[in-house]
Amino acid sequence: MSATFAFFPRRRFLPLFITQFLGAFNDNLLKTAFLVMVSYAGLGFAGLPAAQIVNLASGLFILPFFLFSATAGRLAERLDKARIARWVKLSELGIMLLAAMGFYARNVPLLLLALFLMGVHSTFFGPIKYAMLPQHLRRDELIGGNGLIEMGTFIAILLGQMAGSLLVGQPVWVTVALLGAAALAGWFSSRQIPPAPASAPDLPLHLNLWRDTRSLLAQARQLPPVWTAILGISWFWLLGAVYLTQLPTFTRLHLGGDAQVYTLMLATFSLAIGAGSLLCARLSHHQLRLGWVSVGLLGMTVAGLDLFAASHARHTGALLDMGTFLARPQAWRVIADFALLGAFGGLFTVPLYTWLQTASPETFRAQAIAANNIVNGLFMVAAAAFSGLLLAWLDSIALLFLLVALSNLLALLALGWRERQLWCWRG
Repeated sequence: MSATFAFFPRRRFLPLFITQFLGAFNDNLLKTAFLVMVSYAGLGFAGLPAAQIVNLASGLFILPFFLFSATAGRLAERLDKARIARWVKLSELGIMLLAAMGFYARNVPLLLLALFLMGVHSTFFGPIKYAMLPQHLRRDELIGGNGLIEMGTFIAILLGQMAGSLLVGQPVWVTVALLGAAALAGWFSSRQIPPAPASAPDLPLHLNLWRDTRSLLAQARQLPPVWTAILGISWFWLLGAVYLTQLPTFTRLHLGGDAQVYTLMLATFSLAIGAGSLLCARLSHHQLRLGWVSVGLLGMTVAGLDLFAASHARHTGALLDMGTFLARPQAWRVIADFALLGAFGGLFTVPLYTWLQTASPETFRAQAIAANNIVNGLFMVAAAAFSGLLLAWLDSIALLFLLVALSNLLALLALGWRERQLWCWRG
């Protein structure tokens, strides 16, 4: 273990890393297993077509981020964050029991409820994990801690999605056992997280969710560095939502690949984000260097433009399996483009998370993370609407990717105009 990540095996970091990893894995395992059952196993609900059930499930999972993020942020300031983490992970055991009943009974309403509750679970855990890092790590360790958390999150997402897909056709108890085991292990690891005392123990809690949300966003906007970091992170999630949502159809229509090729592209993109996150930590030499934000956006722009150049034509003929696809010279260029998109994405986002933590006042840090989660959700909804409108007009996912790549330049100018540190290399 290099000096950059020397804290990794220590109790002040490893239990949080494991808890976060298992939570992200379970989120995606549950979502993917449910969506695959709806799409391929004929699971129905209220006469709705599979596509509408999939959209409903996605909406229910993200809804709690809009409803409860403000409350989650205030709670994380008011109480010990390690204690809240244990409560949240204990609730995950109950949610997995509900999901088990839904899978065994093939009951869509129960599974939709479980997905909504997992969204609530993630809403309350999100502010904890990022606000806790500055309490357990030294300032010169934060960039490394965020790099590891980002790496672990995207690998967990990938493994959860792959496991959810591979479990199709397996006995239901296998899915249930895996969900339960991950939840139980996450609860055990959360019990090892050291105390993270309240930063604002007298902060009141309210029941007016709409007022709290508006107030939270207004407070975040009054802190320019915090708000700029939030906008940058949200732009990253907008990009991720566009690429990952369209990737299956893009693989089929433009690359001519089957499900194996899609899995290869997904794995390449996800693992590259993890690698880019770790690389950013190593290159930063224990300091926050916001110049990597500009490098990341420019790199994603170049990779996105080359991806369009390599794959703008429509595929005709039968779909290709992985071996046949990899035998084509163009395939390696596309793989390299997705790898560069992910790696530069890691370079882009890790400094922003670290900046958000260090620029936020201690008594507002968890709430700043909560505000970030709300804006992330808004940008992801905007990504879905933006993609739908452009695809209806252009009828080409490759052209959509081209416009997204070019829009990175506008995002870079907007962020750089708000904060000139993005153009400098001093810590």
